[in-house]
Amino acid sequence: MTYAITQTCCTDATCVAVCPVNCIHPTPEEPAFGSTEMLYVDPQTCIDCGACADACPVDAIFPVDSLFGAREEYAAINAAYYADRELEPATGPNFHAWGAPSFARSLPSHFAPIRVAVVGTGPAGMYAAEDLLLHTNAEVTLVDRLPVAGGLVRYGVAPDHPGTKGVGETFARFHSHPRVRMHLGVEVGRDVTAEELAAHHDAVIYAVGAGADRRLGIPGEDLPSSIAATSFVSWYNAHPEVAPGAVDLSGAERVVVAGNGNVALDVARLLVTDAASLAGTDIADHALAALRGSAVREVVLLGRRGPKDAACTSSELLALRHLPGVELVVDDHDPRIGPAIGGAVSGSAAAVLRSVRRERVDWSRPPADGRRIVLRFHSAPVEVIGRDDVEGVRVTADGGEARLPAQLFLRAIGYRGLALPGLPFDEASGTVPHEGGRVRGLPGTYVVGWIKRGPSGGIGANRTCAAETVGTLLADAVAGALPSPAHPAKAFGRLVRGRSRQVVDARGLAAIDRAERARGRDGGRPRVKFSTVPELVAAAKGWRRAAS
Repeated sequence: MTYAITQTCCTDATCVAVCPVNCIHPTPEEPAFGSTEMLYVDPQTCIDCGACADACPVDAIFPVDSLFGAREEYAAINAAYYADRELEPATGPNFHAWGAPSFARSLPSHFAPIRVAVVGTGPAGMYAAEDLLLHTNAEVTLVDRLPVAGGLVRYGVAPDHPGTKGVGETFARFHSHPRVRMHLGVEVGRDVTAEELAAHHDAVIYAVGAGADRRLGIPGEDLPSSIAATSFVSWYNAHPEVAPGAVDLSGAERVVVAGNGNVALDVARLLVTDAASLAGTDIADHALAALRGSAVREVVLLGRRGPKDAACTSSELLALRHLPGVELVVDDHDPRIGPAIGGAVSGSAAAVLRSVRRERVDWSRPPADGRRIVLRFHSAPVEVIGRDDVEGVRVTADGGEARLPAQLFLRAIGYRGLALPGLPFDEASGTVPHEGGRVRGLPGTYVVGWIKRGPSGGIGANRTCAAETVGTLLADAVAGALPSPAHPAKAFGRLVRGRSRQVVDARGLAAIDRAERARGRDGGRPRVKFSTVPELVAAAKGWRRAAS
């Protein structure tokens, strides 16, 4: 029996580090690392020790003989990666070719602990904090503008992907680390300035992600029922900045989504999934209620280019093929679509569509009974039609345009970074200019994650990104290039508490976690999230009431 890596792989390579026989590839040292959708177990080398499954932070690795349903195909997918691939011969007692010892991720023993602030508690920020805490004696200050930690893991991962959310448990063990101070509910630029933050620390790492959505710039885009997919994702994840009533599904039979990346597939899947199957997840209560009363029967995903250029990963597309009670269809409106799917490279997203039914959809008719997702390639939105609400979407078609009747329109064409007060910003890329993570012109200031490299790569990509940034920071520390803090260690806590009464520390975060888990316990759910800032802050103060 061997193991196989499945859909939820985050590619952070934790599994690679623990494998005793070097059977997981590509490794971080190999050129293909970062360009493949996932990592793969070599069935010919795997010795069935299970170390990779124990170490996986997102519950993506299983014994082959336990795979069923949508996961069953991953035994062949893992094996296919090695079919025509030559690997270096295994050597040494652990079958690894060990190089010379390297301690690039540490500080000399005589260094006094440096104080580093990490702004943002999503994957990028927490990988950076983890790196500092595990490899140096640094003291880390965690800052987040929301009164709860988690970032993209809490508010960006779909509720029906609990394995992916599991990486949050890995990060949570650092929240109460003895060298960590936590100040949640503190926004840089609102509660403190970037200059004040820098004056209290040797270095500051900004991991603030890409908080804005991209716009299409077409007529009708601002109609009430035309919204960004980012807002829809935040809505079903109980983000406190999106109102519970922001989405109305009661009158929408057909939804058109611009884009066919993983976020587009997430929203499409949630819209047609049986609400009963989501009742055991951490989906927002208001979203679950809306989905129970939803009229949605069909979701159309628009792709500007052809099947070979689909922006989603093959694993996420494969999951749609196995969605219970939902039909996946390709709109065969363009003569280029069939040949593109038939000639697709094995393992690609387009190849997944070979077994998917193709039909030329008649858009003059209402959605058929049942639920389905329609993939429409070579088609881009040119206008959202309607007076008070969305009534349809005009899209490009072979030789002209077509009108797709719809009652809800979502744009899922990507995220974009926002400028931070006090930091340089590149408007074209939506990122902060940097060199290896070092912000240009601001000694002691660094970036990591999407604000550094743009909105690309999943959760695990941030581990490599953080390693580069932390490596640059440590090199600057050794070179004496970090400015010294102007204030003692505890001064920053006094500063932020003096600016806001809503600051949440590690004990407050633990109280939120306990309260949310308790709310979910009766309904057999992992948690029921608080969906407003006042609710989160009140729950955070619960530990004080319990102690008094």
